[in-house]
Amino acid sequence: MSDLLWQKPGVTVDAQIQDFLAGDDVLLDREFFLHDIAASKAHAQGLERIGILSEDERAALLRELDALAEDFRGGAFVLDARFEDGHSAIEARLTERLGDAGRRIHTGRSRNDQILVATRLWLKEKLARVEALDAEVAGIALARAEAEGEVPLPGYTHLQRAVVSSLGMWWAGWAEAFIDDAQRARDTLAWVDANPLGTAAGYGVNLPLPREDVGQTLGFSRLQVSPLYAQLSRGKFEMAAIEALGSAVLDLRRLAWDLSLFTTAEFGFVSLPAQYTTGSSIMPNKRNPDVIELMRASYASVAAARGEIEQLLSLPSGYHRDLQLSKGALFHAFGKGLPALALLPDLLRNLEWNRARMQGAIEASMYATDLAIDLARNGIPFREAYRQAADPQRWAGGDPAASLAARVSPGAAGDPRLDVLRARLSELDRTRPAA
Repeated sequence: MSDLLWQKPGVTVDAQIQDFLAGDDVLLDREFFLHDIAASKAHAQGLERIGILSEDERAALLRELDALAEDFRGGAFVLDARFEDGHSAIEARLTERLGDAGRRIHTGRSRNDQILVATRLWLKEKLARVEALDAEVAGIALARAEAEGEVPLPGYTHLQRAVVSSLGMWWAGWAEAFIDDAQRARDTLAWVDANPLGTAAGYGVNLPLPREDVGQTLGFSRLQVSPLYAQLSRGKFEMAAIEALGSAVLDLRRLAWDLSLFTTAEFGFVSLPAQYTTGSSIMPNKRNPDVIELMRASYASVAAARGEIEQLLSLPSGYHRDLQLSKGALFHAFGKGLPALALLPDLLRNLEWNRARMQGAIEASMYATDLAIDLARNGIPFREAYRQAADPQRWAGGDPAASLAARVSPGAAGDPRLDVLRARLSELDRTRPAA
């Protein structure tokens, strides 16, 4: 490992202790490294504005930072155990190439606000991806609700046959869920979109740093004003982002559960695209829905990561090294949740329904609720109507199409209000910032 930024004269660094302190930080920082470089470029421009760097020094720093980014992307520069973390690697490279100009880059900032700004930039990118995927899923679900709206599907409560439902209602339910998820991701991104750079270690510095200008250069919409809150917000912002991801992955889990049931031989309602199934290692007859099962499982990783970060936050104000451990949890959440979510659009586009099996699963008892409501509408007190409708002899002659058409409460099959959902989704699409 290179000389440590904080190493004091006469103090020997114990290798075992330093290994414990560093942990896997330098490996995790690979995820943030390009964002850290971008923030360093903006910081250098800010230092020139207040006279800490000359124009030539700023230009040289930007040139070397661009070269470092290119070397990192191409594999010529590897962030590894030579460095304590990504921040020190950047400074070491700049000092090696530029001497005093590289030594000046850290003026007015701390590794504390470096990680904060890199995290915000990374989260903005990931949350934009979550929102886009949520909206894509919602759009597919809406299109299929419109195309398959009148196809009967048994409706279940407690996993027991309950009432006549439809593919339109099934698809519309997921459409609205993912519209809400997209809105939540956008709202969370707007909250995260605050520039903490220039707050240093949490108490500001005795320099007139152009924090607003630097934030605009980095694409932030506003300033995170309080240096103390910049530190207090660490972990809090990460949890909010994980919750926005988790909202979508939780819906994915429940959708995957439906598909897990509906693909069984006992149901036989739906067929998955072949690429979403795998074979058994021992049973030649098997095609297993492994993809949707792992989709279903992915929420566990997201929820566990959120809980891990929450447990780190039993802390007083100010920075504490405990927070270093939040990075691994954050990467784990998005590393498991986003790939699962990304597989969902094509799966939903290519599902094939077995209409005969769904029709065959609709039994006479599933019209009993319709009958009870009809009797109540004709003046019979509902509890008496309920008793009369429980008589199996009165269930005969039900028709799925008539049952669905008669379900005219707003949002039900007879009045699905898909136009309302389409308007919400269109507004999200219309106001989404360009990538």
